[in-house]
Formats: sequence, C-alpha cells, structure tokens
Amino acid sequence: MKELVRYLLENLYLDFQGEITLEQVRQFLRGDESREAKQLLAKLIEDKGVDDLLITLADCLKESIRTGINEQTVREQLSLYSES
Repeated sequence: MKELVRYLLENLYLDFQGEITLEQVRQFLRGDESREAKQLLAKLIEDKGVDDLLITLADCLKESIRTGINEQTVREQLSLYSES
C-alpha cells in the first residue's frame, strides 16, 4: 500500500480549472500596491501572459500536496515565481 500511495502522490497532476488572462490578473491586483503584486505583474508582462505562471505554480504546488496547500503556500510560490 505504501508504494501505491507514493506512486500516486508522485504522479498526481495538478491543474487549474477555468481560464485566466493577463487582464484578469490585472483586475485582481488592482489597488494592491504591495511590492509582491507589482513584481508579479511585471513578471507576467515580461512573460507575455500567465501560461508560464500557471504551469510553474502547478508544478511547485504539487510538492506541497502532502503537507497541504493553503493561501500562504500559494502566496509564497507566486512570490518565488515573480522573483525568478
């Protein structure tokens, strides 16, 4: 059973339902004057969209499935992405 659980966790696929555009991200971040929000928006503009963000975020959050994904985990991953 341990091997099966390990295999399933290692091969779990994380994806985001729905579609989000750069314009929608701008709307979500409107009014947020934090350094993180500005840095993330700049990174997304540099990347010409949110596709790379979503792929990277899903890959990084996969590592947190065992311990749990919460708002803080997502915030940390967004910050790391925007700094890369």
